[in-house]
Amino acid sequence: MDRIEYEWVKLTRQILLDQCRELNEDEFIKEFEFGFQSIRDSLVHVAGCYHAWLGSFVLSETTSPLLTKEVINNMKVDDIQRYFKQADEYVECVFEQFNNKFDEFIEKEPSWRTGSGFIRKTPHQLLIHSITHESHHKGQIVAMLRLLGHSPKNTDILRLPEKEFAK
Repeated sequence: MDRIEYEWVKLTRQILLDQCRELNEDEFIKEFEFGFQSIRDSLVHVAGCYHAWLGSFVLSETTSPLLTKEVINNMKVDDIQRYFKQADEYVECVFEQFNNKFDEFIEKEPSWRTGSGFIRKTPHQLLIHSITHESHHKGQIVAMLRLLGHSPKNTDILRLPEKEFAK
């Protein structure tokens, strides 16, 4: 995984966020019986994964990486976009600070799971986990859009313009 590959992740995420901007409030918060219930909650959950594993566990930038339900209930797409922007900054810091230590283990208890015990993972594992976690939930969000009667835009990395693949 390198910075260019993560840029592809961000570009495909932006396609989905832009489509979510077109939803009305009822569609954005409509609860389904899968995923994290609503499109809003699913998006926040995805960004929260980066905040928890990279911002908190790897970087120790925060001890409270996850948002409360009260905060989430008031979030709009622009708020979620800002939450992802902070997540992207954590990813950039991981690339910078762990450049030569990407596969060295970090062992500690997650700050947001007090009493859960120590976990031993590398920054590389946690970055890949966060990205695959995002892809998993992106599929659920696309399914939610379809159930709402929308035609989701293609968010496959292979569908990005050729210029995005030039190194």
